[in-house]
Order: sequence, then structure tokens, then C-alpha cells
Amino acid sequence: MELARALAALCAAVLCCGPALAQERVPGDRTEITLSFAPVVRAVAPAVVNIYTRKVVKVRSRPNPFADDPFFQQFFGRQFGFSVPRERIERALGSGVVIAPEGVIVTNAHVIEGADEVTVVLADRREFPAKIVGSDSRTDIAVLRIDPKGHPLPALAFGDADALQVGDLVLAIGNPFGFNQTVTSGIVSALARTSVGVNDYGFFIQTDAAINPGNSGGALVDMKGRLVGLNSAIYSRGGAGSIGIGFAIPSQMVQAVSRSILAHGRAVRPWFGASGDTVTAEMAESLGLDRPRGTVLADIYPGSPAAAAGLKSGDVVLAVDGREVADAAGLRFRLATVPVGGETTLSVLHQGRTETVRVTLIEPPDAPPRDATTVAGRNPLTGAEIANLNPALADETGLPLEGGGVVVLKVKDGSIADRLGFQPGDRLKAVNGRHVGTVAQALPALKTVKGGWRIDINRDGKAMSINVEG
Repeated sequence: MELARALAALCAAVLCCGPALAQERVPGDRTEITLSFAPVVRAVAPAVVNIYTRKVVKVRSRPNPFADDPFFQQFFGRQFGFSVPRERIERALGSGVVIAPEGVIVTNAHVIEGADEVTVVLADRREFPAKIVGSDSRTDIAVLRIDPKGHPLPALAFGDADALQVGDLVLAIGNPFGFNQTVTSGIVSALARTSVGVNDYGFFIQTDAAINPGNSGGALVDMKGRLVGLNSAIYSRGGAGSIGIGFAIPSQMVQAVSRSILAHGRAVRPWFGASGDTVTAEMAESLGLDRPRGTVLADIYPGSPAAAAGLKSGDVVLAVDGREVADAAGLRFRLATVPVGGETTLSVLHQGRTETVRVTLIEPPDAPPRDATTVAGRNPLTGAEIANLNPALADETGLPLEGGGVVVLKVKDGSIADRLGFQPGDRLKAVNGRHVGTVAQALPALKTVKGGWRIDINRDGKAMSINVEG
């Protein structure tokens, strides 16, 4: 009996609430039915462009299978069958965003990488040849410039990606599969994605707005029509198209890098001068933190801004300018968006106390001189370009500065160094047991032959030795 009364009461409650629930789920009038993203699209779409690139690549035809046959060589000569280089045209497409009315466009570096010609097509179908102002592969950002012949172009204003919240509506606009301007909608699925592996400063906005090949360099905009991200990558099992996981570079990074490229023709990043590791759960417990967060500093470069600010190995950076640092990648991103010469405020855990530290970031110094040299003569490193690793070179190449010393920058194809397996990024530590810390020390050591060479290197943090007979 009690159960029957309870069920009756429940049914009465559902019936009473039914119209209210229906009112929340179904548009109540024509105004609500006609809600649309169209006003936002009309405002921002003219500032999103299509980018087409063209580059000439040299390829070799397949050698003739009878090349070594003496019979054919008798009649056609010893050059018979050798592959002949020929040229092939490669074309690619992408997207871009106008960020200044005079014709400044930002896009992904991988969209225009190696291009001999770049053409920009506006939303109104006008075409312009574009000049590459500068490109930064480490952040995957490039800046183009076109001449609109005195007619100002529609441009997007930058929004604040830090103001985004998971669940916010966003629009992605670009040129997927060459279908020209296409708009897709979605939400912010996640923020501060640092494990994507697309560039060296990964701190991505994740969205389920459909992003496909050709969307790279296009706009991710908020509901106020502001540029909050630059669409850059997708996660796809087969690589063919969107499965609802796309990534965009936040507007702070786009703005910082484009500003630097416009001023210097290249990306000039601020230098902090310290490396660190993400605080793990075990570290957090030993440090007295309530949860894993922050970056524990390991190496402080002498004379760096970090050293000048009094930071020490073992200090934990918890926040930059009031914004929490979750991991080492987050700290790297936050510092990279500070202008060169600008001051930033760090919240630092030092010996169990939280302190505020002000740091003035500078341009990475090109000292000591890099002394880049291509090794000549006949020794194991012949054909390799080596240099002294300094802060400026470390920033340009993305190599860790810790340990400094002599680093291999390039290896010529087919050279002795190439055949012996030396690779760009290898750190030269010793030759025949003799420590080498500079190029000036390495060159004479390589010339000394006493039965051969033993070359000690460090590759990706691992010690290796290469033995060569004399």
C-alpha cells in the first residue's frame, strides 16, 4: 500500500513537471528557433584566407636494370642506365588569418615549409602572391604579407585564450580538402594539452569542431568573433580526417611569435636560463604540496635571468603572473609568451615557503661564440658541422642547453661522419680519452691518430662510444 502511494506521488510530480521540462528542451518561439552562428560567421569569415603553395623538388628516375651489363655499356657507354635528376612540382594547401588590415597573415609554419611560391586567396576570391616574412618551426607559426593595393583587409582581433573554459562554444574556419572556406562548430574539449607532440611549445586548445587536412593555419574563434586559436593538428587513426579531436595553438603564443617575426624577421624568444621537471605525485608529497603541480628547477645557467633573480636548483615554480603552472611544458609556454625584456612574476616554493620572485627575461645570448665549423680532412667527423652550444643556438635548434659543449649541427649526406652514423644533436664529449669542451679543442684532437679514434658522445641523454680504426 505504501509502495502504491509512493508511485502515485511520483507520477503526479512527473506530470506536474512535464511542461516545465519540455519548455527547457524545446524552443518556445520563432526567435529561439532561428538562433544561429551566422552573425559571428559574417563578421569573421572575410578575415580567413586560403593558402596554396608550390615547390619544385628534384627526384631521380629509377636506374636501368641493365646498367652494369658490359654488352649494353659497349654500345651506350658507362653512363648508360644512370638515373637522371628531374623536377617535380609539389602543391599543398592550408589556411591563414588576416591579423592586420595592411595584409599581414598568420598561418602554420608547416603549411608553407619549403615553398617556392605562396598564393593567398581571400574569401571574396581575390588572389595575391604572398611573401614569407618569417617562420618558426618550434612553435609551428609563420607570418605572410600580401599587398592589398591600398585597400584595407578585414582582420581579426586577438581574444584571450586564457579566458576560455571547457564547454565554451567555438567555431573553426578554414580550407579543408581544398573545399574553400568552411565553417564548423564545436566546444572547447580541453585546455593546456601539453602531450600532443606537434611542436616544442605544446599547450593546445582541444576542440571537437571538425578540423581536417587543409584547415591548418585557420581560425578558431569564440562567440564574440575573436581569434582565440590557430588550428594546427588533428588526432586521427588513419590520418584521413576528423574524429572530433583537434588542436589549436592558443592566441597568446600566436600573438607573441607573430609580433616577434614582424619586428625581427624571425622568432626571438625570451630566455629564462633554467630547466626543470614536472612535479610528480611522489615529489608533491615530499614537498608538502596538496597535489602534483608546478615545475621543480634542476639546472640554473650561470648569468641567466633565473640566476639573477636568485632562483636555486630545487625551487618549484607554481605560477607565472598568477596563472598556475601544471607541468614543465606549461612553464615553458608561459615564459615564451612574455616579450623579450619584459618582467614576469613567479610564485615559487622555496625551502617550504611560497615566495614571489620577479624575473626580467632577455634575448638568449650568442655567447660563448658558436664557432660553427665543417670538419675537413680525413677523420670520423669529416663532413659534420660542429659548434659550441650557447643559449642562442640552443633556442634556434631546440637542443637542451644543459651541459653545453660541442654539438653536431649537420651531417653531409654520404660523408664519413654520415657513414659512421653521427647525427645532428650529438654532443661530442671526448676524443681518445681527451675531453673536448670547445670546437677549438675538438679540431686538433680529431687530427691525432694513434691506431684509430675512440669518440665519446652523448645522444639524447645516453652516453655512447664510436670506435674507428686508423
